[in-house]
Amino acid sequence: MPAGTAIFLNVMKRLFLPLLVFCAFETFGQTSYIDPTIGNVGALLEPTRPTVSLPNQVIRVYPVRKDYMDNCISSFPLTMVSHRLGEVFSVKPYRGEVDDDAWKRRMPYDHDLEVTRPWYYSTWLENDNITVGFAPGEKTGIYRFEFGSAGSRALLLNVYNGGSPGWHFVSGKEVTGTEIWHGDVRVYMYGVFSVAGKPDEAAVSGSAPRTSVVFPAGAGTVELRYAISFVSPEQAKTNFSREIAGKEFVAVRQHAEEVWQKVVGQIKVEGATEAQRRTFYSALYRCQERMVDISEGESYYSGYNKQVNTDKRPFYVDDWVWDTYLALHPLRTILHPKQEEDMLESYVRMYRQSGWMPTFPVLFGDYACMNGFHSSVVFLDAWRKGLRNFDVAGAYEGMRKNATDATLLPWRNGPKTSLDDFFHEHGYFPALHPGEKETVSEVHPFERRQAVAVTLGASYDDWALSQLAKELGKKEDYAIFGRRGLNYRNLWDSSRRFFLPKDDKGSWIRIDPVFDGGPGGRDYYDEDNGWTYMWQVQENIPDLIGLMGGKKATEERLDQLFRQELGHSKQDFWMKFPDMTGMVGQYSMANEPCFHIPYLYNYAGAPWKTQQAVRFLLATWFKDNVFGIPGDEDGGGMSAFVVFSSMGFYPVTPGLPVYTIGSPVFSKVSIALENGKTFTLVAHNSSVVNKYVQRARMNGAVLDSPWFTHEQLMGGGTLELEMGPKPNKQWGANAVAPLAE
Repeated sequence: MPAGTAIFLNVMKRLFLPLLVFCAFETFGQTSYIDPTIGNVGALLEPTRPTVSLPNQVIRVYPVRKDYMDNCISSFPLTMVSHRLGEVFSVKPYRGEVDDDAWKRRMPYDHDLEVTRPWYYSTWLENDNITVGFAPGEKTGIYRFEFGSAGSRALLLNVYNGGSPGWHFVSGKEVTGTEIWHGDVRVYMYGVFSVAGKPDEAAVSGSAPRTSVVFPAGAGTVELRYAISFVSPEQAKTNFSREIAGKEFVAVRQHAEEVWQKVVGQIKVEGATEAQRRTFYSALYRCQERMVDISEGESYYSGYNKQVNTDKRPFYVDDWVWDTYLALHPLRTILHPKQEEDMLESYVRMYRQSGWMPTFPVLFGDYACMNGFHSSVVFLDAWRKGLRNFDVAGAYEGMRKNATDATLLPWRNGPKTSLDDFFHEHGYFPALHPGEKETVSEVHPFERRQAVAVTLGASYDDWALSQLAKELGKKEDYAIFGRRGLNYRNLWDSSRRFFLPKDDKGSWIRIDPVFDGGPGGRDYYDEDNGWTYMWQVQENIPDLIGLMGGKKATEERLDQLFRQELGHSKQDFWMKFPDMTGMVGQYSMANEPCFHIPYLYNYAGAPWKTQQAVRFLLATWFKDNVFGIPGDEDGGGMSAFVVFSSMGFYPVTPGLPVYTIGSPVFSKVSIALENGKTFTLVAHNSSVVNKYVQRARMNGAVLDSPWFTHEQLMGGGTLELEMGPKPNKQWGANAVAPLAE
């Protein structure tokens, strides 16, 4: 064989053998539709990350780069500690002399040779001809670096955070590390190389420690097996021994895929297009990213009391509840109710340890973010759907303390302020007039008061507290917080038909609800404008319809929402409201407060318009490509909307155990429930064109309303829909919406 031909064949083997081996082991079930690169290019703000992990587990990995459009990788982390909040322990393969430039050098790669699956990642670094592979465990992972037969080979070990980190080589094959994340969380690693190398130094520490290990020329492939611990160095080694010691790379990857197949295979679908199936199962994969089980055996580190605790139940963190209470938590009550109970119990433990029910619980503690205490809604929703395996008395105690003693100020934690005292007395959060200087020092200088958004969000939370009080027989609290649950009425301007701000004297502040309020409208709203916050009364939709002037007026107002022009250039509008992408008129598909709005036509007597709107929004804004997420995905928050809406129903009011019907993209959906039963939705003749419900039956009985209950779903019910190309405008038009007393 000519030398040139041999070189060519060897190069082709190096490039494509990893892909061929991968394909040989990949199954072709529901996992074959998952594409973690969907949405990797953000509309304006944050893109999705192509996360490789096991469902709801600590090890979450993706290459560190600016975004998907970046054709260079800076490094590979051992894990992402919290969703979008940083990584720990950097590793980077390298050829050549390890000098100062080596640490700065970025690594070009070929997008077309990158393989991204939830259970496996591989990329080819084109300058150095190195193939990198990764497979995840729970608290462990394996990196495989294929250097080939020629040239030097080294791994550069570094950290991403300051503090007092360090690396220590026990031998040429064993390494330990410590990194300080978020100022006070100590993260430990224990790793073993498949080949003994020569470390640059036996131990390094300090504010920015880095070290390298050089491997012998004969080491064509070097693997790094490792474990992470938040408890201790010893526990990291225990995690390693328990989970990954002696396991082959392929076996770890196969196990990870089997786990994913079990999880996403819980929902089986028929019909629809391949693109719709890819969008659906990729969204279902995203819904498993949070919360994260950080228990290690029967121990876990808690940022809420800053110590290692012992408990036999799992302890979960990393939840941005402003985003996830709407659809992700309700989805989990269907698919994984026992896991949801463990997550709720984790919330109670956080309250017991810190004194406050958290809002955005992450590893270091409660992350003061957004507004509202929507964990109250999550607890009520779970309780009413029959979940009981959590400390409901502790949950209620924490919910009530937040409602009476905590500040409602956005992006702030801690005791109430003078503004909260005003709210408790007058039933609304006071706002400032345009140009008026802030007088309360606790107000976040950028996030502002968000006076309307805070009032509306607190009304929902107080309603949830009153409803749980009723469930628990606390009649006095039921009455007190029931009245507070109607506080949204205090900001309804019936003449303009918007929720609008008032000052501390009770006078309306005359604003343009489309554009006023500074960046993101934060003086009055939050990330969205008055057209979005007009609909933020999910807990009492019949009353909202009454404020609007009745069903017909509500239908017309919804029509106007989807047709109303921006009134500004796109450049000016998005400079002020970057979260409001995915626009249809004044409706934004890109942000969580908007998710339930298309379903409100069901309540206004025009269910066919819900069917039309939901199908249009799914088809337009959720494509199966790198641009396929219209806004910040927020770790499953937006993906849960896609999962529910694609299946054909949605939980408009978490806290009420009912679902409202949309337009399923599939002809059949089967959900295998943990109780051994199967819920089935059959949409006869469903297609891209046949999106309108003609008739419906639940368990064989005629269904004339666009609602069914959680009890019917969990009982293994069968919902049958007859679909057609034009609407049946009478179906569901006269149905009475469900309402909690």
